[in-house]
Amino acid sequence: LQVADTVARDNYHDRIIIFRDTLLRDFGDDPDELRAQVTRTVRHELAHLALHEAVPVRVPLWFDEGYATWAAGEWERFAVLELNLAVVRGAVPDLRGLDGALRASASTADAAYALAGSAVTELARRNPTHQLDPLLSLLSRGENFETAVQRTTGLSLAQFDREWRRSLRQRYSLATWVLAGGGWAVLTLVLWILLRRRRAADRPRRAALDEGWEIPPEDVATSELDPTQER
Repeated sequence: LQVADTVARDNYHDRIIIFRDTLLRDFGDDPDELRAQVTRTVRHELAHLALHEAVPVRVPLWFDEGYATWAAGEWERFAVLELNLAVVRGAVPDLRGLDGALRASASTADAAYALAGSAVTELARRNPTHQLDPLLSLLSRGENFETAVQRTTGLSLAQFDREWRRSLRQRYSLATWVLAGGGWAVLTLVLWILLRRRRAADRPRRAALDEGWEIPPEDVATSELDPTQER
């Protein structure tokens, strides 16, 4: 483990570097959670290395990251899309824009990785075998990425881009967002706003009720049980 400011780095041919301080920052000192995250990260980075070893041609970043997500079995990432309002609204970037999102800030990284994984899953689904093997076989023989996509899916890359985004809009809708928990967040927000408004509306009435009220001091009654008092 090395000390640096990101989770992992795979641009070395003979090693995988996982950054200890980032793991501690994001996952705390829980040894079980740290162990699980290291396992997930190693699987993801090994998938990168295996792809780069097997494929001599250049592939787009979205495919590189999406394949690592797919090969590592990181299906839990897709849950992020159910609660992402941009995805629910249909504001899904095209594949070129997805490359940019993967290089953007950490706040968009989870959704970007999930989208990349969904694009690679769609590539597999579009092949009659429902596997990536035919595509990877062509790539390993030096076939151009766009040509390999067309030969294994029957779609040009531009056509695949449109079909992938259409499938996302069908799968992730307002209904899935509500069922995934977004509805509770809206309900909580609405109730909080109504409570604030009610308190603001009641403030003048409470102030008016308090006007003119004077509470006299309480008389201190002498207890018959007090031996210091004269009878």
